[in-house]
Amino acid sequence: MQDVTLVTFGLAFAGAYLIGSIPWAYIIVKAVTGEDITAHGTGNVGAMNVRRTTESWGWFSVAVVADGLKGLVPVVAVYLLFGASGLGRSLAAVAMIGAVVGHDWSLWLSLAKRRAVGGKGLATGGGALLAYDWRYFLVVILVGLAVIAITRYMMAGQVAATASLPLYALATRQPDWPLMLVLAAIVYARHHHRFAGLLKGEEPKLYIHDRQGPRG
Repeated sequence: MQDVTLVTFGLAFAGAYLIGSIPWAYIIVKAVTGEDITAHGTGNVGAMNVRRTTESWGWFSVAVVADGLKGLVPVVAVYLLFGASGLGRSLAAVAMIGAVVGHDWSLWLSLAKRRAVGGKGLATGGGALLAYDWRYFLVVILVGLAVIAITRYMMAGQVAATASLPLYALATRQPDWPLMLVLAAIVYARHHHRFAGLLKGEEPKLYIHDRQGPRG
């Protein structure tokens, strides 16, 4: 029985990882402009870099939804198969982490470019959190937007929103706080370089244009 459970967790992670690895931002930019998104702005394979590269908020919105669904779909699938409590909830958390890892280190894109390539995991993580537990999603959105509004730094809002996950889980005594800590650590790892730049005063405020996005 234990072996079956471990296999089930492995399959949940692997399936979510493969879905999370679909590089929608890269695909959108390639289809719309014929260009490589990793050569523009921050080099990030995410929605904001789609905005910088295509100069379109419409394609930005498409990328946000597409990346969000990469996190939402695996979690919903797990809940449909195993229920939303007990084993099902644990599997959903693993699927959530798998989807974010896939977005951050895309298998498909990394194989094509022969180097580790991916995004930052915000939209994919947000979609996964919405499906997993709407309370986590609400906390992340409120904290992130509040910090951005106060500081005018997108990076500050992103890091604060990430940190709010384990803090909220611990404050409300949620049993899944270790998984929230892992998820936050993964997202922060992808932001660490730029967060260090923020502390040094090198991060631009509310940048959206190609040349304004710092690399990393």
